Amino acid sequence: HSVGEPINPEAFKWYFKNIGREDIVASSTWWMTETGQMLTGHYPGLGKIFPLKPGTNGYPFPGVTLEVLDDDGNPCPPGVRGYLAITSPWPAMLMTLFKNPQRYVDVYWSRFKGKTYFYTGDFAIKDKDGYLWVLGRADDVLKVAGHRIGTAEIESAMIKHPAVAESACIGKTDPVKGEIPFIFTVLKQGYKPDPNLANEIKMHLRATIGPLVASDAVIAFVDSVPKTRSGKIMRRLLKAIVSGAAIGDVTTLEDGVAVEEAKKAYESVKEALERGKS
Repeated sequence: HSVGEPINPEAFKWYFKNIGREDIVASSTWWMTETGQMLTGHYPGLGKIFPLKPGTNGYPFPGVTLEVLDDDGNPCPPGVRGYLAITSPWPAMLMTLFKNPQRYVDVYWSRFKGKTYFYTGDFAIKDKDGYLWVLGRADDVLKVAGHRIGTAEIESAMIKHPAVAESACIGKTDPVKGEIPFIFTVLKQGYKPDPNLANEIKMHLRATIGPLVASDAVIAFVDSVPKTRSGKIMRRLLKAIVSGAAIGDVTTLEDGVAVEEAKKAYESVKEALERGKS
């Protein structure tokens, strides 16, 4: 099974075909350190009784109640993005924060006014069959010209381009649009970074997500993106590189080389953009 970042459909299909020989129940689970256990997945039976869906996190485990809610804490219709919340107690749930019980209440239990639901901090969609699709952190959202879009949505669109192996999207401050997507992009073997390929990828984004996101998106080619040892992309580091802020704590970083690559890629793109203005 897969944990960490939301698994994109292309990665799921590759794993199912090449590792599982198309004869396994491949699962992308969902959980948090705070939940103490996995709460969703393709548990035994799925794939044989129920169809596997590439990119989904499966169903909630028996005894676990997960809902996708709007700002007021009401269930979203199928296919509509909302906030992932746990609406009933579950085994292994954390009981408090060490020496800070009020923060525990404020952070996890106070998001939906008048309703005692555990707020996970993630965006998700529940489809018409009841499968959950976790889209990533609700605070990993770009606000482009007044429109909100999750970084995970952009990254899933990126991976559908045949040249792209992986990407990490963050928002870069823009005086006109507020933010624009700055996308660190890892290419598949056999592809070389060049301006024509960057433009081709932007046209792909335009066709899949729309011109609002794609028109001013910046593609920066790198060999890898910085991740924690559990496989989560460290967008905080990438944001710091682009904004010129201090990088901060990197004790959970899997490979420090990726940070240096991201710095070089950003400086290269920055120089190219400045040349274009002159």
